[in-house]
Amino acid sequence: MVETPVNGRIRQAFTIVNGGHDVGLTSAPPSNAGSDYGIIEFTREDVEALLNEKAKRKERFNYKERCENMVDYIKRLKVCIRWFQDIEMSYSIEQEKLKNSLEMTQQKSIEIELLLKIKEEELNLIITEMRKNCTSLQEKLIKEEAEKSAAVESLVKEREARLDIERSHTTLSEDLGRTEREIQSANQKISSLNEMYKRLQEYITSLQQYNGKLHTELSSVEDELKRVEKEKATAAENIAVLRGQLTLSISSQEEATKQKDGLASGVYSMRGELKQVRDDRDCQLSRAQTLNADLMKLKESRENSSIELDSLTLKANELEEKTSLKENQIKALQEKLAAAEKKLQVTDISVFETRTEFEGQKKFVDELQRRLEDTEFKLIEGERLRKKLHNTILELKGNIRVFCRVRPLLSDESRSTEGKIFSYPTSMEASGRGIDLSQNGQKHSFTFDKVFIQDVSQEEIFVEVSQLVQSALDGYKVCIFAYGQTGSGKTYTMMGKPGHPDEKGLIPRSLEQIFQTKQSQQPQGWKYEMQVSMLEIYNETIRDLLSTNRSSSYDATRLENGTPGKQYTIKHDANGNTQVSDLTVVDVHSAKEVAFLLNQAANSRSVGKTQMNEQSSRSHFVFTLRIYGVNESTDQQVQGVLNLIDLAGSERLSKSGSTGDRLKETQAINKSLSSLSDVIFALAKKEDHVPFRNSKLTYLLQPCLGGDSKTLMFVNISPDPSSVGESLCSLRFASRVNACEIGTPRRQTNGRATDSRLSYC
Repeated sequence: MVETPVNGRIRQAFTIVNGGHDVGLTSAPPSNAGSDYGIIEFTREDVEALLNEKAKRKERFNYKERCENMVDYIKRLKVCIRWFQDIEMSYSIEQEKLKNSLEMTQQKSIEIELLLKIKEEELNLIITEMRKNCTSLQEKLIKEEAEKSAAVESLVKEREARLDIERSHTTLSEDLGRTEREIQSANQKISSLNEMYKRLQEYITSLQQYNGKLHTELSSVEDELKRVEKEKATAAENIAVLRGQLTLSISSQEEATKQKDGLASGVYSMRGELKQVRDDRDCQLSRAQTLNADLMKLKESRENSSIELDSLTLKANELEEKTSLKENQIKALQEKLAAAEKKLQVTDISVFETRTEFEGQKKFVDELQRRLEDTEFKLIEGERLRKKLHNTILELKGNIRVFCRVRPLLSDESRSTEGKIFSYPTSMEASGRGIDLSQNGQKHSFTFDKVFIQDVSQEEIFVEVSQLVQSALDGYKVCIFAYGQTGSGKTYTMMGKPGHPDEKGLIPRSLEQIFQTKQSQQPQGWKYEMQVSMLEIYNETIRDLLSTNRSSSYDATRLENGTPGKQYTIKHDANGNTQVSDLTVVDVHSAKEVAFLLNQAANSRSVGKTQMNEQSSRSHFVFTLRIYGVNESTDQQVQGVLNLIDLAGSERLSKSGSTGDRLKETQAINKSLSSLSDVIFALAKKEDHVPFRNSKLTYLLQPCLGGDSKTLMFVNISPDPSSVGESLCSLRFASRVNACEIGTPRRQTNGRATDSRLSYC
């Protein structure tokens, strides 16, 4: 595809869809192709038969008949494509209608959802407010009930205390009565003891008087004795009488003394009893005093209890009044809550109705979404069929396929939206295939087979080329090469980022697919042998990157210094195979072996630092995998070649700042890329002479550019506004490449060549 139509041809996309209805290809509207062939309708079987139709060759060298058959076949293909375009147009119109109806329905559903959300929010606010009021009232009620229960408990406690006080009062009254009775009996005992004491006192006084009398009588007797003694001398005759009288008086005195001692002991015992009675009286008096004090205290506590009982009764009455008021308030709140619940039920009913309506709308939207998904699925199926037809036309025409990839912006590059130089069309025909570049206010539009934007992953890119890689196993020659300026991401596209499995490039992913397919086809009787070689073209000199002798990798340097080195020559045979003499060829059996060889080649490849790229590739890297397969059950043999090429980047000396060896490298790279451009110009103009021999690169790629191989070019461009000139040149070159017709790919089913050396393209 080019910036402007080439040779009057414009390739357009088409898609098979039915707008969400199960309608086959036969139900499509009449095609405008009837202007040449009448009203023609195609079924899927007709399309497949048309695609699988093989040219009838009666005479091998009758080119006129073959040309007429080819022209007729192309006309029928055009009719089919026009019919598919008409179908696509009708289905796109229907899809637009469905999208509009879906958008209107979604808008209505969004409005309903908003109204529903607003109503739900209002109801939720009302419910939350009512619940808050209810909870606050319930808390108040619980608090009041707690206070009421506390007051009731205190009242019960006061009543119990009052009953206890009354019981203690009655017991104290009984104790007081009993004590009073005991006091009375004690007083009676005291009075009787006092009377006894008085009698004892009287008896003691009488005894004292009698003792006094005895003492007086004794003194009188002593006086008389003295008088008698005095009179002894005078009254000797009366001594016996007096002695007898004296003896009688002594015996009476002894009896009186005995009586006195008995009375004294009685008085002593009476004194002890009196003392005990006095002590009992004192105890009874103190007990009576304590009982009186307790009685006074009981009277005071009774008065205090009665006062507290009265106050508690008043409090209980007040609490009962408050409780009745709170109960009335609770009843009112319960009535309000019941009304709110009724209102909520009504709201729930309206919400349920709204939700039912919303669910109906949602089901309708889901149905439209499903129909849209079916339409998109059928659109994808139609796109696949379009790609198949497009690839068939390209293979019949022999065009080089071109994929465009825009690398992401780096951390040190400008990310402003004003500096964006690329845009991507969104129309159905150009979506995923078109790219627009803006330079100095002028817009340049390009269309390729596929355009990858900046955020596309390595895996997504490989999905697009996986079928092309599969063709190598089917016996085709396949060539994929990356083109672009220095720093545009060519090596990243082909090799990926080492140490990051998710960012593997096309080469490691292609090898993994080939070896996986090799394993899966073994049960079907297929056995494959594979050979790998890797070389680079550095300063127009071929270097073997797998050579076991390290010095052989630097033959170019030795030649520059005047030292003879190994010479590698490129040869093309009559079958279109290309061979490089003395190149190292390695038999491989697994992807790990090839990964090891790729790592070895990457370490041997020439890289250098420039102002545009920290690690710039200074040579063209060519990876070749030759595949030889045999089916033991059918004796079928295939021979395919997979060429994966990472070209060195084009650069301007003013931007790269190359000097010395880097300057020579830049000049050699630009010269080889200029030779490639000359070859593309000659192929596009269909000139008789194509200058393949102007450089080692174009001569090595001659079968890929002018033979029977399936060729794909990746044009890598940088989004940096400072590189807009180089990006425009790369896109224009890619457009010319896309317009080149190199011939129809041919499957190689012949046996293995006698020379096992690996061939290119």
